[in-house]
Amino acid sequence: MTVRKVRVRFAPSPTGPLHIGGVRTALFNYLFARRHGGDFIIRIEDTDSGRFVPGAEAYIIKALAWCNILPSEGLTADGKIAEQPDARNPHAPYRQSQRKALYRQYAEQLVESGHAYYAFDTPEALNALRKEAEEKKETFTYNCKVRTQRPTSLTLPAGEVAARLQQDTHWVVRFKMPENRDVRMHDLIRGEVTVNTSTLDDKVLWKAADGLPTYHLANIVDDRLMDISHVIRGEEWLPSLPLHYLLYEAFGWTDTQPEFAHLSLLLKPDGKGKLSKRDGDRLGFPVFPLAWKDPLSGELSRGYREDGYFPEAFINLLALLGWNPGTEQELFSLNELVNLFGLDRVIKSGAKFNPDKAKWFNQQVLRTKSNEELAQLYQVELRERGITAADDYVTQVCGFIKERATFVGDFWELSAYFFTAPTAYDEKAVKKYWNPKTLPLMKVLATVLAAIEPFTKENIAHAVHEWIASNSLNMGAIMNAFRLCIVGASKGPDLFEIAALLKKEEILRRINSII
Repeated sequence: MTVRKVRVRFAPSPTGPLHIGGVRTALFNYLFARRHGGDFIIRIEDTDSGRFVPGAEAYIIKALAWCNILPSEGLTADGKIAEQPDARNPHAPYRQSQRKALYRQYAEQLVESGHAYYAFDTPEALNALRKEAEEKKETFTYNCKVRTQRPTSLTLPAGEVAARLQQDTHWVVRFKMPENRDVRMHDLIRGEVTVNTSTLDDKVLWKAADGLPTYHLANIVDDRLMDISHVIRGEEWLPSLPLHYLLYEAFGWTDTQPEFAHLSLLLKPDGKGKLSKRDGDRLGFPVFPLAWKDPLSGELSRGYREDGYFPEAFINLLALLGWNPGTEQELFSLNELVNLFGLDRVIKSGAKFNPDKAKWFNQQVLRTKSNEELAQLYQVELRERGITAADDYVTQVCGFIKERATFVGDFWELSAYFFTAPTAYDEKAVKKYWNPKTLPLMKVLATVLAAIEPFTKENIAHAVHEWIASNSLNMGAIMNAFRLCIVGASKGPDLFEIAALLKKEEILRRINSII
């Protein structure tokens, strides 16, 4: 038996920014492909021309690049959707609007084989049918009963059908759903699923108005032509699975039909319903990987990148939303995720999103970064603040503060005193640690510090502790007042490390300033 090569695709629609649920779908496809030595393909499904949003396609590509979820097929060397076939992209174009010429022949093939038919309903007639059903408090379904009463190629004379196909621009090709048939399907996550066709309608497959297929026809045809072995997509497509099974059967393609896996929804933090942009706005966290400015409304939506998240943290967060590695480990490199990932550990139930956990992931990833790498990121903000500091110095500062930070954006608040002397002092700290006895003690401490050579952490600690002990002074009172002089507040890492890094002259200047 020949083992089929794993080929999966991520096929977003450019109808807006890529939601984190979509990124998770892309991630799971990517991990599955790499785990099995297969191909991860990107394909833009832009057949819904009415909902097309300018800039959405470019946003999708940039978002995947930031996440390091890189397609092995579908993109050119400069990161654009491939339009011409080549060795890397043999099935180009990978944008469905540029493949529109091939879909009609497949729709016609289904009509000729008796699995589909032409329907000539006007939009007004369909709206009237829907309104009639609403008045009866029913759901309108264009099924076998309806099709026999409508103007279709099943009810009209052949001559009239031919005439309408030439003159009418509103006709469509609908799938002829079999009557009262159990469709037995297999989902790699949910197991066996059976649906009776009596609950299904005759879906539109192709529209004469724009010459474009619907999702149902286009994705089946393209998956066949691109030799897709597995379709890993969101739970919202599970109701379409019976139709897709029947389409593979109608085309006679069951021998190359892909295996299906439907991922559970990402849920609101309270677990009640699908996570939406409104939930993020309401609770103060982004639901998009990158910031997005709506080209029509001008509304700006936050992104994880702009909020200061590392892509590694974002990927860890998404990987564990609906997938269990089988261990207590929570922090993974992308390669570790590849080696561990399997659909057998993807859960069926919805995955509840936890914005606090997202911050925890970023904190953990930040701590794994080298001080040198963090220093380069921090230097950007320092330059924006007009501060010039040597890389070695900033690297040492990052080493002191990174255990206390969640984002690089926290660094200034945690370390401003390393770059500028305090000009104001925390009122609570002053009330707690400064009293009439403090002033003369700080003057003496200044003379103790002035005599230390060399001015190292160890020498400073030894001299200060010896002075405190020999004079029977209160260690806590002295150290807290000393920290207030240097930092301006009761915070920060080891005080002797701060003093050694700032150097003797700066420490004495700060003590004299508060005095």
